[in-house]
Amino acid sequence: MRRQIKNNVSWVGYLDWELETFHGDDYSIYNGSSQNAYLIEEEKTVLIDTIWTPHRFDFVENLQKEIDLSKIDFIVANHGECDHSGSLTALMEKIPNTPIYCTAQAVKSIEGQYGKRGWDFHVVKTGDSIDIGNGKKLIFIEMRMLHWPDSMATFLTGDNILFSMDAFGQHYAVEELFNDKADPCVLRKEALKYFVNILNPFAALLSKKLQELESMSLPIEMIAPSHGAIWREDPLQIVRQYAEWADAYQENQITIAYDTMWEGTAKIAHGIAEEIQRQSPDTVVKVFNIAKADKNEVMTEVFKSKAIAVGSPTVCNSYLSSVAGWLEFLKQLKFRNKKAAAFGCYGWSGESVKLLQAKLAEAGFTVTESSVRSLWNPTEEDYASIATMVEELLR
Repeated sequence: MRRQIKNNVSWVGYLDWELETFHGDDYSIYNGSSQNAYLIEEEKTVLIDTIWTPHRFDFVENLQKEIDLSKIDFIVANHGECDHSGSLTALMEKIPNTPIYCTAQAVKSIEGQYGKRGWDFHVVKTGDSIDIGNGKKLIFIEMRMLHWPDSMATFLTGDNILFSMDAFGQHYAVEELFNDKADPCVLRKEALKYFVNILNPFAALLSKKLQELESMSLPIEMIAPSHGAIWREDPLQIVRQYAEWADAYQENQITIAYDTMWEGTAKIAHGIAEEIQRQSPDTVVKVFNIAKADKNEVMTEVFKSKAIAVGSPTVCNSYLSSVAGWLEFLKQLKFRNKKAAAFGCYGWSGESVKLLQAKLAEAGFTVTESSVRSLWNPTEEDYASIATMVEELLR
């Protein structure tokens, strides 16, 4: 169903209330999501993106109820990922000669996924524009690696809408579409989770892109991302927030993440939490069992933290497999400006703590010299050593 968002611009996307995971099962979703596509009807009729492959036939059926598909003058493909391009195959069967405007990398991405079908691609780069009539035009802005090499944004003059693709989005289904209609607490939480788990690895590039956007002096009055709420009330608030998050963000928080076999490592984890509160009552402490907690939620807390402590018992001269996978994800997210400490129990060889320290350093953390390494179960001496480690984390 077409939903007007401003003047001759409509939302023609899909609210996905039942979606529970994304990127396979790599990203958890608790508040639904949306795939946002947009229709502009000026002298030229333009479709901005499509929706995910599983819904492609519904998308085309619904769209042709709203307009004669042959009246679409061209399509803008801001990103080749299948949650945005997935309906192109079904749509282009109806209107095979319709031009598609996208980056050079997007041509490779789309043809790589769907095959070379002879579509009429028009390659654009930052600063290119196209007139759509009534004194309005579309300006294209490459958003390379935010979060794919092919990504771009499109700015509609006159209405001053930035179709920002994945940047500034959230996995959050908002029936009313707009940020001023969404629950502000959920909106911020989902925007932060999205930034941390998808965009933070490219934070340095994002900072440069935000500076470039500012230098273009675009009079942005609305930001329409490809997932979640459309920013119409103070739309630049999310741009300001991204600038802050991209700048090695941290709060006065320490996150403790661990897994345990026979509860010894768990006892150390909770001992660390208690010691942090004793030494620094104003510091927020979060404790998670890696094997049980949602990794995306935990990483969001890690992002907010100034330091973390990671624990595992020694198993087969290493650490638990649950911790191994979690550490690999931690490395992928490329956190900056954070300290880390390691702890764990052992019964035989006891390598886990040193291996954890090495992995945390590899992930970009400044690792404390002190650690907590307990034989079998923590003793009073082990609990006493927690204080030194916490002092280093807080310093």
